Amino acid sequence: MAQHQLTPGPLLNEHGNLCEGGYAFSLVKRYDRDAIKVGKSRIKEWDYYYIGNANYGIALTIADNGYMSMASISVLEFGARPFADTKSVIELFSYGKLKLPRDSRMGDSIYENKKKGVSMQFLHQGNKRRLLCYMENFDKSKRTFRCDITLMETNGKSMVIATPWEKPRHFYYNQKINNLLAGGYAKVGDRSYDFNNDSYGVLDWGRGVWTYKNTWYWASMSGRQDGHYIGFNLGYGFGDTTRASENMLFVDKEAIKLDRVKIDIPMKALGRDDYMGKWIFRSPTNEIDLVFTPNIDRHSDTNLLILRSNQHQVFGTYDGVIRAGEKEYRIENIFGFAEKVYNRW
Repeated sequence: MAQHQLTPGPLLNEHGNLCEGGYAFSLVKRYDRDAIKVGKSRIKEWDYYYIGNANYGIALTIADNGYMSMASISVLEFGARPFADTKSVIELFSYGKLKLPRDSRMGDSIYENKKKGVSMQFLHQGNKRRLLCYMENFDKSKRTFRCDITLMETNGKSMVIATPWEKPRHFYYNQKINNLLAGGYAKVGDRSYDFNNDSYGVLDWGRGVWTYKNTWYWASMSGRQDGHYIGFNLGYGFGDTTRASENMLFVDKEAIKLDRVKIDIPMKALGRDDYMGKWIFRSPTNEIDLVFTPNIDRHSDTNLLILRSNQHQVFGTYDGVIRAGEKEYRIENIFGFAEKVYNRW
């Protein structure tokens, strides 16, 4: 598939449509919320961080989805007895009041709700990011969550894609930054999670206007193999991706654009997905040949009839090979995640 690389300039034209669809290695297009030509209730903006290692991880989200804002925290433990705790605080009719930054490289994303005992701050401090979060009554034992985590980029390049829909004035502008080197800690009550050794983060920075119904597949991995930083972003499922896929491999300071991928989730009886079976990742060009072995499925299904979000975010290990040109990159037992999400929103 011939893929189009984005050129610098504004993201949207005077009609609120993408100037061009395609991919880049940084945010070369300028996102301007004021250039969007739909009602405020349809605009979706979020910053999502996942930080983890082979033993445990946390996920942090600040989102302003037009008709609602959300602050969400998840804590996961892997191994022989895996478990996941998630708590989300939702407020209605935000309509952009969180004022999330127009660029992931500057500005702070902040959510505060003193009545519910929540403070989430995603701060920029020069060449590093600092995540300071606090949430009272986080779990069933009413323990408090807190974290202080720093993230440093190891590559300098990222996966950026501008995706249109056939529906006018609908688009998604997305950046994924893999292989963020982590430091710091999280705590739930007196239970501590140390992220100072062999721990990595990924940022999912999203801005756009989505259609009402959609399903996406997303897979992400960050880690080290044979002394090299290695990670990837793989996915598909929504919008018009004829101009570019969102698939990219990261090795040390290098970012390598990949072609399309097909993610096969094994099936149970009656055609249901077996999320805890081995997932297979293949590409028609033979670039991608991976097996994903799950450890835990963080499943949530919020069904409000008109609105619904059915999420399976599965954590586990990747094995296999990614081929780029004449090079092969082996991946052996590196922790990451893969997800399938259906939304009516």
